[in-house]
Amino acid sequence: MSLELSLPRSEHTERLGAALARGGPHSSAEPLVVYLQGELGAGKTTLARGLLRALGVTGVVRSPSYTLLESYESAGLRVFHLDLYRLEGVADLAMLGWREELTPGALFLIEWPERAARALPPADLKVALSIVGEGRHARLEAASVAGAAWLDALRSDAATAEMNRV
Repeated sequence: MSLELSLPRSEHTERLGAALARGGPHSSAEPLVVYLQGELGAGKTTLARGLLRALGVTGVVRSPSYTLLESYESAGLRVFHLDLYRLEGVADLAMLGWREELTPGALFLIEWPERAARALPPADLKVALSIVGEGRHARLEAASVAGAAWLDALRSDAATAEMNRV
């Protein structure tokens, strides 16, 4: 099950993140994992920022490129944003202590998951972003039952309906 969207401007990428926040299965019995894939500048952090803002995070939302991990708490949800671009090895990932947080009520947004694929939990939702001209293209793919429910909610979201489906 997948969904493809055209995101002509960065505001559309942020709106997609907000729609993901609204439609997410926030009371899952397992942690939720979202893989954010795409080349540099494709909008992975922009999407994460839109999601976090919609969840009520008001502080600075920056890319965890150098820290590798940023954590947020809002509306009873714990969100962990990982950026594995600068990961030098799986041992670096283990030192972050993120595995202890793989509990119900946690949401993991993982940029560059291919850098540590074997060490990561499987995704519930995969979001592949690509640059197309001045805009972006998003392909969302459900990879679990929770991911399929999330994608269904996203399909019926009014803001998503305004975006150009491909």
